[in-house]
Amino acid sequence: MTECTLVFLKPEAILRGLMGKIISRIEWRGLTIAAMKLLQPTRNQAEKIYEVHKGKAFYEPLIEHITSGPILAMVVEGPDAVSILRSMIGKTDPLEAQPGTIRGDFGLNVQKNIVHASDSLENARKEIAILFKPSEILNYQKL
Repeated sequence: MTECTLVFLKPEAILRGLMGKIISRIEWRGLTIAAMKLLQPTRNQAEKIYEVHKGKAFYEPLIEHITSGPILAMVVEGPDAVSILRSMIGKTDPLEAQPGTIRGDFGLNVQKNIVHASDSLENARKEIAILFKPSEILNYQKL
């Protein structure tokens, strides 16, 4: 079943010049990038995306980190896009992530783990709506 999910590269990915390498991995996997934009997320946007973690010790540092610089947000679609991307990014802690995953190859620590990807279809719909207007998401067929 074709699914849409949200993926964004965190500030350290942008500042380290890793956008192209990570985008290539998504495309090589056969997924379609239906929308993409570089933006400076607001505190309100970050709080909405990470509201499930509110009250946890890492919540404030996470919000501060995500809003500290630009992110590259993408709507990615394809068969089983949510589970495929979650597998591609690897475990939250880069030290536990397998080599070959995005976090395993590029992540620095739990907070600076390079990438966010929605963990369910329900969260993907919610998170996409926080960062994208429906008119910004394209529908096209890859060759």
